Parts: sequence; structure tokens; C-alpha cells
Amino acid sequence: MLQRLVTNWVYGGSLAGVLLLLLAPLLTRTWPASLAATFLLLPVYMVHQYEEHDDDRFRRFVNGTMGHGHEVLSRGDVFVINVPGVWGVIAISVYLAATVHVGFALIAVYLVLVNAVVHVLPALILRRYNPGLVTALVLFFPFGGFALRQVQQAGGGAAPDQALGLGLAIAIHAAIMLHVRRNVLAAARAT
Repeated sequence: MLQRLVTNWVYGGSLAGVLLLLLAPLLTRTWPASLAATFLLLPVYMVHQYEEHDDDRFRRFVNGTMGHGHEVLSRGDVFVINVPGVWGVIAISVYLAATVHVGFALIAVYLVLVNAVVHVLPALILRRYNPGLVTALVLFFPFGGFALRQVQQAGGGAAPDQALGLGLAIAIHAAIMLHVRRNVLAAARAT
């Protein structure tokens, strides 16, 4: 049963994302704009994940382009990256922004914006589509930019807030890339 969850998480997540978007006006109507905008990043990300991971597209793309047919990104990796690594990080960011300081919202904001850049750069370098590119362009840049402005206007734009949010987002993406790179090297040694 756990294996089915690891394999099919994206379908429940994308449907939950649509439901959260529909419920957001009701759930967030009394929230500050900065917190509501940060919360919206979660369902927006869930919708993005459908484009990215439906039919195992992103994992197959990474394994084909970087792994040259070897598995350098497993289904378990994809699950951990996206469920605790995205949903969990955004949830923690929203909680900290609501209870400690609005600047913690920048963790979620930059997670979205850095991911958008991570989709755009390979598209430019490889001159081809990668799974998740369209929603990164259509959803992440506008929603991420809007959330960034809202958080900054609410007092979360100080240099330490920016450094923490951007630094964590870059570190998370760098850790993923290092993991894949390590697996690429291991696959090369094995052949």
C-alpha cells in the first residue's frame, strides 16, 4: 500500500490542490494578504506537480537526460522531494509566518521562484520542454512574484528574511541536484 502512495501521490495532490484553490477564499478571508498569498503557493505548487509528474514524466526526463537511461532519480526520491520537501516545507513556512514572523513566508515564496528558474534554465540550455515548464512560467512567476510583494509590504523583506528564504530554497534544490549527480557518477562507474 505504501508503494502505491509513493507511486501515485501526484494524483491525490493535484486534486487536493484544486480543492484548496476553490476553498482558499473562504479559508483565508480573514488572513493578512501576505499569509493568504503564501498559503496559495501550496495549491499552486500541487497543480504544477501534476504537469511535472503525471505519468512519471519528470523522473523519466531526468533519468533520460542526466542518467542516460540509468535510474538516477527513483520514485521514492520524487515522493520525498515533493511531499515532505515541498508540501511540508510550505506548510512549515506558512505556520512560521503566521505565528513567528511574516519573513518566514519567504521560504515558500523562494521555493516556488527558484523552482521556476530551475525549469527555465534547462529549457533554455537544452532548447526543449521539460516537465513542469509551462506551469512554472504561467503559475510560479506570477503567484510567486505576487506573494513576494505581499510579504515585503507586510514587513518581511529585510535582508535576513531574504537570505533565509532564498538560501533555503537554493539549498533544497542544490541538495536534489547533488543527489542526482552522485547517482549519475555511480551509474557511470557501474557500467
